[in-house]
Amino acid sequence: MAGRILIVDDVATNRIVLKVKLSAARYETMQAGSGAEALRLVGQYAPDLILLDVQLPDMSGLEVLRRLKADPATAGIPVLMITAFPDPRTRLEALRAGAADHLMKPLDEQLLLARLRSLLRLRETEQELTLRERTFRDLGFAEGPALFETRSRIALIGCTRDEARSWKRCLAHHLGTGSAVVVAREDALGNGAVAQGYDAYVISADLGRPGDGLRLMSELHSRARSRDAVICIALPEGASDSAAMALDLGAADLLPEVMGAPFAAQEAALRLDRALARKHRHERLRDHLTDGLRLAMTDPLTGLHNRRYAMSQLARLAERARSTGRPFAVMALDLDRFKSVNDTWGHAAGDAVLVEVAQRLRAQLRQVDLLARIGGEEFLVALPETGPEAAQASAERLCQAISEAPIELPEGETEPRAIQITASIGLALCDPLADSAPVEALIARADRALLGSKAGGRNQVRVFRHDAAA
Repeated sequence: MAGRILIVDDVATNRIVLKVKLSAARYETMQAGSGAEALRLVGQYAPDLILLDVQLPDMSGLEVLRRLKADPATAGIPVLMITAFPDPRTRLEALRAGAADHLMKPLDEQLLLARLRSLLRLRETEQELTLRERTFRDLGFAEGPALFETRSRIALIGCTRDEARSWKRCLAHHLGTGSAVVVAREDALGNGAVAQGYDAYVISADLGRPGDGLRLMSELHSRARSRDAVICIALPEGASDSAAMALDLGAADLLPEVMGAPFAAQEAALRLDRALARKHRHERLRDHLTDGLRLAMTDPLTGLHNRRYAMSQLARLAERARSTGRPFAVMALDLDRFKSVNDTWGHAAGDAVLVEVAQRLRAQLRQVDLLARIGGEEFLVALPETGPEAAQASAERLCQAISEAPIELPEGETEPRAIQITASIGLALCDPLADSAPVEALIARADRALLGSKAGGRNQVRVFRHDAAA
């Protein structure tokens, strides 16, 4: 099934007709004849979308809508209001209360199904982003507060400049956080428009020729800078074929083409503001998810990669080495007598040492090299396409970089202000033409060499050899 839809109408015949149409499109349907029954079914079955008649026997459809939107458990369910009476004031009231749209009976089947597809796609995106965000929040990556309200830039592209200027005048007093500018259709894809980075476009469906506005929308969606912009298509009343096509091509919403009619400008501004708010929310969620992914792979103190990331990258490095036949090296690095730093000077001093060591290590390595903090004072280094001599030279260089200069302690520490730190390094080499050891075995070899370095007096590099322990 494509989705579960609740049909709410007090007339059984209307419910049956809708059920037949929706079942033919592979939607699962439920039916309610009153507001109370609708609220009960929503609470019990959590449908994906609700078709809600404005007039019901026990309460108005608007009252049902307000109750649904007031409950966090049901607020995210899209609701399409349906009425047999064309009242612009009621239409605007429904949209303000949270309805996704307000459709007139008899319902145009093509437009209804296109609107359902559009809303269900949007709901699926919302649910996916929200689920990922909750997962990251459960892992401890809480979303930061929004610092300021985003002010949006809206491009108005009418069939003529006069039409676009008329839209601008009508919208001026009703837009919330957006400012609208008139853009010529021939400039919409130019470098100047791209540089502006418009958050939204309002485009007439017919720019000179029928369907030109829809073609422009497709072009904008294909460009990287405008791919995520809100695009609303302005249509004359009754253009159901163009409306359905616009929704299926990705229009965020449909706006009245004549915005000077009563309540039309308010409706257009409300739809634009709502689509922009959704866009900015999605951007915040995506940014949060990106930050969460980065944090999931990064040691928060040093900024280096963590063990989880290092192990996956090392496995890829080994696989690539096997395919190319080129050798690589793995180092296990451990700071000498680090526990005494924390015990003597405190954890702030220990943190300062780790941060400085991470910086010194990073400065000595190539961009292609892997550097990770895998434990308290333990680091892992992997050098792709590196032979024995180059690997040992690199390890010696790292050892020297750590020990050659004292590390400054944070402000407020007692004397001494700087302490000398050294490191022991174990080096394991892999020639994939002669050695098919898994990465875990290579790390174990580097660890054995590290133990040899510690036993041999610390502050030195030992190389693992098959004919000796280290």
